[in-house]
Amino acid sequence: MTTEIKSNYARLSEVTMHYLTAGSGEPLVLLHGVPQSSHEWRHVIPFLADKYSIIAPDLRGLGDTSRPMHGYDKKTVAADVWELLSEHLKVDSFHLVGHDWGGPVAFALTAQHRKAVKKLAILDVTIPGDGAEMSQGGRRWHHPFFRTPDLPEAMFGGREHIYLEWLFDNYGSRTNVLSQEDKNEYFRTYLKPGGFRTLLAYYRGFPTDVKDNEAFLAEGGKLDMPVLALGGDSGFGRGMETLESLERVANNVRGGLIPNSGHWVAEEAPEFIAEELRKFFE
Repeated sequence: MTTEIKSNYARLSEVTMHYLTAGSGEPLVLLHGVPQSSHEWRHVIPFLADKYSIIAPDLRGLGDTSRPMHGYDKKTVAADVWELLSEHLKVDSFHLVGHDWGGPVAFALTAQHRKAVKKLAILDVTIPGDGAEMSQGGRRWHHPFFRTPDLPEAMFGGREHIYLEWLFDNYGSRTNVLSQEDKNEYFRTYLKPGGFRTLLAYYRGFPTDVKDNEAFLAEGGKLDMPVLALGGDSGFGRGMETLESLERVANNVRGGLIPNSGHWVAEEAPEFIAEELRKFFE
C-alpha cells in the first residue's frame, strides 16, 4: 500500500512544530507517545488515508519539533496542538487519537475543546487524575524514577541509548518488535541535545497533569463524545486498564484489548488499530 506522507513545519507561538500529513477527507489527528515521534504512525496511516485527512504532529520537545525549556504539562502541550489545528491549519473539528503520553495530551485537548473533537480514541495509556494509580503500583518503575530530580540525568548521561533500546525491547509483546532501523530513527531525535531532557519532562509534568485534569472534570464534567479505549493484551500492554480509566472520565466509552500486542500498539498491530479506528470513526 503506497501513501504519500508529507513532512511539514509550522512556526507557532512557542515551538516550531514538525507534523506529517496524508490523505484527504475528515481531519484525523494522531498524537504519538514517548520515546517515539510521529514516525510511530507510519504503518497505520496508509490504512486510513483513503478516507481521512491525517495530521500527525511531533509533540513539544519531541521528534523534530523544537525543545523549549518549559511547558511539558499536558495542558500546555495540548495548547500547541490546538494552535497548529485551529490557527495554522484552520481545522475547527476533527477526530483525535492518542497513544502513551499522546493520550493524556489528547484528553487535555478534548477537555478544553469539547465541541471540536468529534470522537476520541486512547491507546494503551491511562489518564492522570482519573482516581487510579498510573504507574501500576510500581510495575512501571520508570515513572517515579524519571520524576526523581537529577538522578536519571546522572545515570544515563551519554548512555541514553541503552535505556531507550531496553525499553523498546522489553515493553512490546516480544523482543525486536521494532526493527533496528526504526529504533535508530527514534534515537536520532532523542539523542539530540535536549532530547532526553524533554523525555523526562513529560514524566515530571505528571503532578500538574493530575491537578489540571481534576479541574477539567470538576468544571466540565465527564467527556460526552464517543470514546474508544484500547489496551495491549500482553507484555507491558495496559490490558483493560485503558478502558477502565476512560470510563472514569467519559460517559460514552467502548473498547477492550489489542490482541498480540504489548505497549507499541501502532507498530505491533497496525492493521488491527486502523480497522478499529475506521469502524469507530465511521
